[in-house]
Amino acid sequence: MTLQYRLRIVLLYLMLSLTAALWCISGMLVTPFMSFRNRYRYIAYSWCRCTLWLIRLLLKIDYQVTGWENVPKQPCVILSNHQSTWETFFLTGSFEPLTQVLKRELLAIPFFGWAIWLLKPIAIDRSKPKEALKQVAQQGKERLKQGIWILIFPEGTRTPVGQPGKFSRSGAALAASTGLPVLPIAHNAGMFWPKQGWSKRPGTIQVIIGPPLWAEGEGPRAVADLNQRAEDWTFSTLKTLEQQA
Repeated sequence: MTLQYRLRIVLLYLMLSLTAALWCISGMLVTPFMSFRNRYRYIAYSWCRCTLWLIRLLLKIDYQVTGWENVPKQPCVILSNHQSTWETFFLTGSFEPLTQVLKRELLAIPFFGWAIWLLKPIAIDRSKPKEALKQVAQQGKERLKQGIWILIFPEGTRTPVGQPGKFSRSGAALAASTGLPVLPIAHNAGMFWPKQGWSKRPGTIQVIIGPPLWAEGEGPRAVADLNQRAEDWTFSTLKTLEQQA
């Protein structure tokens, strides 16, 4: 990594901090009087689109999406692998309105967390997994009825390239209970934006949107089967992306 590229990374983080502060502070003042969709576009969608533009401009990290035709018209549960911060920007700036399952601690971050609270997140306590599952099921149903996409990273945390994590069943259970599909998404963002550290490298991130998957039947077995199919598709697609790199 050249010195010039390192300086570009520093500049990017400075720009992200500045723009996030501006969006969050102004959002808290203005958006409480807006509809939820307009609030989402103001706080999250527009900032994430701006962020993707800055990443492309400063770091030369672009992206290519395959499978837009698979996206259903009705919001459902999005299951994406999690390798970096980049996919959070991309998914938030691609589906609207969208909310996601996140750690409750994030809401305590001054300005950022307060602005996120306005976007109806499903903020769980990871130290209480059983309560978290119930919360995802209850609040997830409410959000879906309101026409809001639900983003879940079923691995639970960011995982290194080539080391995907086991899928949690919460997303599959939510989809099955509402009669809606899960929309699996796989990407190789970690190859250009690693899990840890500030190191980055230019290139084109590949994002693959798979076909919607429905539960076949009812009950725990149907949920387990749906979750396994989503996991198998994701891991198979990731393996193909790694081989093509």
